[in-house]
Amino acid sequence: MAGVHHLIAFMYFILLDFQMDRINWMYHTARTSLAYTEGVQIFLKAAEVNRRNKGNGRICCPCIICKNFKRFDDIKKIEFHLMKHGFMPRYTCWSMHGESLSNRSISSINSQSDDININDSNFVDDDDNSMDLNDNLSEMLHDIETNIGDDDQRKLHVLFDDAEKPLYHGCENFSKLNAVLKLFNLKSNYGWSDKSFTDLLVILHDMLPDGNELPISTYQAKKLMCPMGLEVERMHACSNDCMLYRKEFEKEHKCVICGASRYKRKKETDDMDDDVTKNGPPNKILWYFPIIPRLKRLFSNENEAKLLRWHKDCRVNDGKLRHVADSPQWRNIDHKYPNFGEEIRNIRFGLSSDGINPFGNMSSRHSTWPVLLSIYNLPPWLCMKRKYIMMTLLIQGPKQPGNDIDVYLAPLIDDLKTLWGSGVVVYDAYKKENFTLRAKIFCTISDFPAYGNLSGYSTKGKKACPVCEDETNSIWLKNCKKIVYMGHRRFLPTSHVYRKKKDEFDGNTEHRTMRKQFDAFSRVENLNVVLGKRTRAQKDVIWKKKINLLGFTILEAFGYGINVRKDMVDMGIRKELGPVETANRIYLPPACYTLSKEEKMKFCKCLHDIKVPSNYSANIKRLVSIQDCKLFGMKSHDCHVLMTHMIPIAIRGILPEKIRHTITKLCLFFNMIHSKVIDPESLDTWQKDVIITLCELEMYFPPSFFDVMVHLVSHIVGEIKACGPVFLCYMYPFERYMGFLKGYVRNRNRPEVSIVEGYASEEVIEFCTSYLEATCRTDHHYYVLQHVLAASESNNLPCPRIEIQKTFHEAQRCVVGARRRWGFVVAVEVAV
Repeated sequence: MAGVHHLIAFMYFILLDFQMDRINWMYHTARTSLAYTEGVQIFLKAAEVNRRNKGNGRICCPCIICKNFKRFDDIKKIEFHLMKHGFMPRYTCWSMHGESLSNRSISSINSQSDDININDSNFVDDDDNSMDLNDNLSEMLHDIETNIGDDDQRKLHVLFDDAEKPLYHGCENFSKLNAVLKLFNLKSNYGWSDKSFTDLLVILHDMLPDGNELPISTYQAKKLMCPMGLEVERMHACSNDCMLYRKEFEKEHKCVICGASRYKRKKETDDMDDDVTKNGPPNKILWYFPIIPRLKRLFSNENEAKLLRWHKDCRVNDGKLRHVADSPQWRNIDHKYPNFGEEIRNIRFGLSSDGINPFGNMSSRHSTWPVLLSIYNLPPWLCMKRKYIMMTLLIQGPKQPGNDIDVYLAPLIDDLKTLWGSGVVVYDAYKKENFTLRAKIFCTISDFPAYGNLSGYSTKGKKACPVCEDETNSIWLKNCKKIVYMGHRRFLPTSHVYRKKKDEFDGNTEHRTMRKQFDAFSRVENLNVVLGKRTRAQKDVIWKKKINLLGFTILEAFGYGINVRKDMVDMGIRKELGPVETANRIYLPPACYTLSKEEKMKFCKCLHDIKVPSNYSANIKRLVSIQDCKLFGMKSHDCHVLMTHMIPIAIRGILPEKIRHTITKLCLFFNMIHSKVIDPESLDTWQKDVIITLCELEMYFPPSFFDVMVHLVSHIVGEIKACGPVFLCYMYPFERYMGFLKGYVRNRNRPEVSIVEGYASEEVIEFCTSYLEATCRTDHHYYVLQHVLAASESNNLPCPRIEIQKTFHEAQRCVVGARRRWGFVVAVEVAV
């Protein structure tokens, strides 16, 4: 026995030495050389030992043609294939022949898969199967396995057989797993119900030859893909939003804060089972999608791992603001935390949350809250794409969490603390190495009401502005019964002429100046926070909790009436516009912003006739009523399009020049701040111009116009200076994404469960599809390169340097060519 152990140990060390040298003998030596022949013999011995240990009857063939997709009983056939065709690309870790994938980073530490060069003049590959997704399923599963734990690895190995098993006897184009993935992709894209998908599977199963492996129900198909799915944690919550039943409270039956029962029961009894799952349905549920395994899976895709380095490797650095990485806040984080900034793969998130009504227009009271994360390491054209937005939390309705949303953010915050502190070890498929990944929240994106819930700042009342805080200039209009926010002259230079004007503004000269910066944390450092619906916050307190987050604003419309005119009279401004009462009616003198019926018709007709490209905006024609001369049904993005492009066109010739110019300047300001490239030197000019514009609006428009949304326009430039371009802080992509989430609802009795199931299924399908397509493209370029090298050698010509264009996002096809001066022409079109 001792001799056997020594023999096993000896063979292990031989294999380990060859692992470090496999790049050379497998891919950089001729197949007729002694090194290649000896290496093949060692591989065959290892494969034979693995077959005996596992009791398998056949062995996978890793040649270029078979790619571990075909198995043979006779090992001599595998030897013949390897000597004739060579090993498949990037198979330096023999994971299908007994080696553990946990050592993959060791075996591939010097691998440069994009620059593999096989110096074999006999290499010719005319097999069209190089673009077949089946050939890459095993590699995808291997990359997943590298970034998961031991328990999940055992489940994942079940998929290997399904990835290699033909759909039916004699089928070469589809494996069992590949066929299910393609069908699920169709189900996800077109919103098929589970019942319709089951009926389709039954029909297809009957159409295929007898003995086919296609599942006959949605349940069986989902069970097949289960090992590729990521974990979803289901947590019970207090009905009053006081706490989550997790960690030390996992076995509690009542809320430790308010005493409310954990379960939905008609009659409360003291009989409780120790197993909390047997006590009935919970009152409220939180679904958590852990971000750490999702980040690991993202890095297991070579193309995605490369994109996560874009902000450092590919970003244009010329002093302009194109990406959040160009912002001072990004540089401040790198400077303050150098250990975090030195690793360019560390993730910076943008967090967004808002309420959605999963029933569409059928109910206005149900509010479900998803919490979404975007990744700012990516290029700016990908940061807000649906593919790269991760849903991390789904808070059950029907009531919104409000200020108590912190209770539900706890699982996410715990993972973020882990990622910020010690980090997690992740395998990088692009660099072929393990590294310690860390992450942080860079900024938050939300509308103003949601900003109040996330930050804990009171966005209503006299001090609604979170930037001006206790120095917010607010006025109560007793007739309109609302608070307005004026006094923008204090942002002007002390010598500006507008400061001395009285009648045009609020009747007073302006001597105040803009407030200095303050430390928000000092306001909440000693704040005692008690969460839960049954607690009452203190009055006249503007900060309710210790989280400080930034939001994004948009200008809203306003209305005019008798009360608006009365408020102006009470304030002593523009008294000539006050209502004139007669015996039978009340006459409102026309103001400079008043439109006649003819002008209203011109304005509405102009908007009604505008035509825009597809997906540019909603159909503006449907938002305009020419008969009533009104705009209705507008979403936030519709308002954005109107403000930035259409209103300056529609108001030409129908308003006095001074009013028209002021409105146009405001629209141009919104247009400029949404530019994809911003010159930081122009920001101070933009700030001066918008303050003057706001002051001119105060001169022409009534006080009721100036709600907090108008006032917040004065702080947008400051946000750009700190956090970068506005278009990367849009709420619109997240609103569209939430629209997709509402589309998952199939069971209206349990809308959140439908969303969770639909999102989890699409997550798996999206990962598999992108991985397989990316791998196909890489492999096909590899084969094209080999064709060019073979043509060069067959003509006895020196091997030229061949440039492969990989601009998949810019062109539909790329051409690989060699120049005529080498004596031959090679031009191969690669379909994208």
